[in-house]
Amino acid sequence: MKTNKTFKLLALAVGLSLAGFVHATEKPLPKDLPAYGPEKPLPTPQIQQRTLPNGLTVWVVPREGLPKVNLELAVLGGTAADDPTTPAISSMMARLLDEGTATRSSRQIAEKLQSIGGDYGAGSDADAVVIRASALASHAPALFELVADTALHPSFPAREVALAQANAMQELKVQESSPAWQAQRAFDHAAFGSHPYSRDSLNEAAVQASTPDALRALHDARFQPDRALLVIVGRIDAAQAFKLASERFGGWKSDGKKLAATTPAPSEPAARRLIVPREGAVQSNIRYGRPVIAASNPDYIPLTVADTILGGGFTSRITQDIREDKGYSYSPFSSFDAQRAGGSAFARVDVRNEVTGATLTELAKLYDSMATQAPSEEELTGAKRLVGGIYLLRNQIQGALTATLAGYWIDGLPPDFVSRYVADANKVTAEQVQAMGRKYFASKDQSIVVVGDPKAIDAQLKPFGKFEVFKP
Repeated sequence: MKTNKTFKLLALAVGLSLAGFVHATEKPLPKDLPAYGPEKPLPTPQIQQRTLPNGLTVWVVPREGLPKVNLELAVLGGTAADDPTTPAISSMMARLLDEGTATRSSRQIAEKLQSIGGDYGAGSDADAVVIRASALASHAPALFELVADTALHPSFPAREVALAQANAMQELKVQESSPAWQAQRAFDHAAFGSHPYSRDSLNEAAVQASTPDALRALHDARFQPDRALLVIVGRIDAAQAFKLASERFGGWKSDGKKLAATTPAPSEPAARRLIVPREGAVQSNIRYGRPVIAASNPDYIPLTVADTILGGGFTSRITQDIREDKGYSYSPFSSFDAQRAGGSAFARVDVRNEVTGATLTELAKLYDSMATQAPSEEELTGAKRLVGGIYLLRNQIQGALTATLAGYWIDGLPPDFVSRYVADANKVTAEQVQAMGRKYFASKDQSIVVVGDPKAIDAQLKPFGKFEVFKP
């Protein structure tokens, strides 16, 4: 899931911020350090649930603390549901939801948000279109009214659409100039093939097709209450929250047309070798991985812990070998991203041209070691502490908890998963980590994607198979 990727990136940032300190204090630790303290699980949120007569699911978590209320409206059907000829067009629709409604201009929406101490954002990921908004608790009624207005009555004004199209075309140019973005696009195609998960980015055709009429039609087809969730978290009474939800969203009608479910993404490896030529590049951008599992798979938590040992933190095997021992890359890491219909696990390593082949050799050894080398007690304990600590830290933030709950619903997980996550991670054993290594980390099963200068690296790539030029 997307939140899992966020956890990994946060863990990486924390680890790298400590890197200089670690190097500066490479001395043995005192022998009589106290043991780790007892685990402090995330307090179980009291999630009150209700389904409105129109089918809208509502979750409410009253919470003390800042006088603030967070809302998240998630509607199933993201970029994976978009037509392949206009990939990610739903992201254009989402970014324009607050640019005008039947009764408000974009300026009026912005001014209203400012007057209630509010924030607003909307976007589309693979499986859902999501609106996230917050405001001072004293202005909760106005927040509900504003979110409902933008979600249910967007007008997609021609002027705002034209501006969004112009901005999107500029963004495409920036993306195409980024080797990191090129590498990720190629890896998604290597992992998912023709599955919709491989096309979560806009292209020129999708931008040009994003006319006001097309976006209105897409919105009307996609936004249906019986496939939507409203999460409400903050300093608000549950009765008031349900009352406001019913008042503002109860009149939302469904047209009865069902959106086809996304087909399961491939999970079996089909190792590919792809190169994205970038003449004159002085470094290679490497992606090394394969498709894996959906978030609802029982392997989700054991694989999260295993991936953390492999490359999810500063003391991980990838970082210690490729960064610390070999000095090939400053910030190598691995990432596991599980979604509703499938997922992927991959390493991201950017290295200078001269060590491209050597880095791939090291990656193969490290991946195979996950099956042949059981994690030490220190590795296992450290990984579980990192997984649990980042999770607990992040979900103390009210907006993050709101996003986590919505993300679980999108991915087909129950709301109580939020209270089980850390406890389940702490139950993972060394044997389970090795089992994940055998199932998902064998080097022979990993696809390799390299963005770089063929003239500088071709000879180094030959031992790893025949590389095809990737053409999107």
